[in-house]
Amino acid sequence: MKSFKTFLKRFHKDEKGVTLVEYGIALTLALIVGGTALTNLAGSVSNQMGVAQTALCAGAAGATTASCK
Repeated sequence: MKSFKTFLKRFHKDEKGVTLVEYGIALTLALIVGGTALTNLAGSVSNQMGVAQTALCAGAAGATTASCK
């Protein structure tokens, strides 16, 4: 029984794997935040390109709807 108590005390003090787990959590969080940010940025850029296309087509002399799409 004494060796089991000793084992538990050593196990409780051992923190070698904690850093690896923390890095894993930080990496996962960074990937989620980065992916969300890039997805939102892509949607915004797509909308702005659509606005620019509409403005260019509206201002082009003699442009047809088919040539602007």
